[in-house]
Amino acid sequence: MEWDYGDYEGLTSEEIRKLRPGWTLWDEGVPAGETAADVGRRADRVIARARAIETDTLCVAHGHILRVLTARWLGLPPVAGRLFLLRTGAVCVLGWELDWPAIEAWNLRG
Repeated sequence: MEWDYGDYEGLTSEEIRKLRPGWTLWDEGVPAGETAADVGRRADRVIARARAIETDTLCVAHGHILRVLTARWLGLPPVAGRLFLLRTGAVCVLGWELDWPAIEAWNLRG
């Protein structure tokens, strides 16, 4: 599971902002790629499958899509993923507080 970076695949945010000052992935998406809403729809399908089974689920992916997945798990709009800083190689645990989706652990690194 990954965000389709389209025409910006392989470019850093700094390089893109030289071409498009003020650009953010969260607000504008990418040409020939996906928007946050597009990614959110795919994340919703993953969440629905995970909730349909009665055991833990492991998701391994890159940071941007995991941030969207977290936002959608919590019932937030996909662009709220920008609020969840996620470090490389970090482990996060999504779960429940009674009947409410919650973050059990975030950004754990060995």
